[in-house]
Amino acid sequence: MLGEYRIAGRRASEIAASIEQAVGSGELEPGRPLPPMRELATELGVNPNTVAAAYRTLRERGVIETAGRRGSRVRSRPASTARGSLRVDAPPGVRDLGEGNPDAALLPPLDEALAVAAARYAKEPGLYGRAPLDAEFERLARAAMDADGVPAGPLAATSGALDAIERVLAAHLRPGDAVAVEDPGWGSLLDLVSALGLKPLPMGLDDDGPLPDEVERALNAGARAIVVTDRAQNPTGAVVSRRRADQLRAVLGRFPRTLLVEDDHGHAIVDQPLHPLAGVTDSWAFVRSAAKAYGPDLRVAVLTGDTVTVDRVQGRLGLGPGWVSRLLQHTCAHLWASGAVDPLVVARSYGARRDALMDALARRGVESRGRSGMNVWVSVRDETGAVARLLHVGWAVAPGARFRVSSPPGVRLTVSGLTQADIEPLAEAVASAVGPMPVRSYG
Repeated sequence: MLGEYRIAGRRASEIAASIEQAVGSGELEPGRPLPPMRELATELGVNPNTVAAAYRTLRERGVIETAGRRGSRVRSRPASTARGSLRVDAPPGVRDLGEGNPDAALLPPLDEALAVAAARYAKEPGLYGRAPLDAEFERLARAAMDADGVPAGPLAATSGALDAIERVLAAHLRPGDAVAVEDPGWGSLLDLVSALGLKPLPMGLDDDGPLPDEVERALNAGARAIVVTDRAQNPTGAVVSRRRADQLRAVLGRFPRTLLVEDDHGHAIVDQPLHPLAGVTDSWAFVRSAAKAYGPDLRVAVLTGDTVTVDRVQGRLGLGPGWVSRLLQHTCAHLWASGAVDPLVVARSYGARRDALMDALARRGVESRGRSGMNVWVSVRDETGAVARLLHVGWAVAPGARFRVSSPPGVRLTVSGLTQADIEPLAEAVASAVGPMPVRSYG
């Protein structure tokens, strides 16, 4: 059953570590069945309860899954094999459209902001015992959220959006709980859900965000939390419209004990208005990252939410890193206050490339999606074949498997690095890779 690999260990922790190490190294591939618990216990000379405890630990870590009488097997995407590994390495001479990075030319220079932060630090060094939030950072973040209609709530700073989402989910959920996620959705979030031992329940979406019937289905199926991307959804570019927001609030209002998490990473790179859902459930969190507009390496995001949620996150932060560097908070505050990024200019730049590519694809009969942000999503029937054919003609793209729970296959193109001269040859390559097969639009 396991080929050459031999599971070892006498204690549950040792057995779990043996299996997890083999999964991480590739010796136990995704989908590989594991021995029945009693069989493995006999082979190792331990009590079956010991093996049961090891398997339970691995399920909670998102490494294996159990399907009743069919037994246990390595997950198709185990937490120890991140979706980030499901990418195409771009050899020399190949253009990589799968990275998902912002255009460095649209990121603001940090010299002045860092110098201002350093000068302030010279006058008032950041020491233990100080408030975790810089006052100016807090004031500006709160004002921006107020302007967008985000409900009032306490604030916290985290090391990026995913850090905030992880802390919020961990503050409310336990291994085995179900989380409603967009499908296709952000690959890093899907990795995180599995790593926390949570069960993802897919929600279909269209260009206006998650479909209300899909959300209600997931909540009726037992989802204790839901994660929604308000704008620039990765990978489809969906934006929650005003009408869709009203519909989703109506659904969530019937499930008031659901934890609602909203991700607004598209702030300052899109020109679409925000229609937040926050406040309709008892527990909620709204996350706004600086990564896409101001630079991924700043590692700063702002979190607000209900008092209990933010208090739990802030308390856990205090037991770990303590706080997000106030030097970085000062830097972000200066960038915000000085208008270092013009959101309209950035949005128009990404929008022009995205729309030009989608128009070129449409002229060739290829349906694509990309309402906002820097991504274009193309549904295909033969994902592996499309990726291979594009690579052969010089374009590396992100396989749709990185972003899917159960939806049809596809590929994601990141337009941030494209020039106008790239549009027609890329569209021709995609059309050739997709071929004459009918293309379905998910949702």
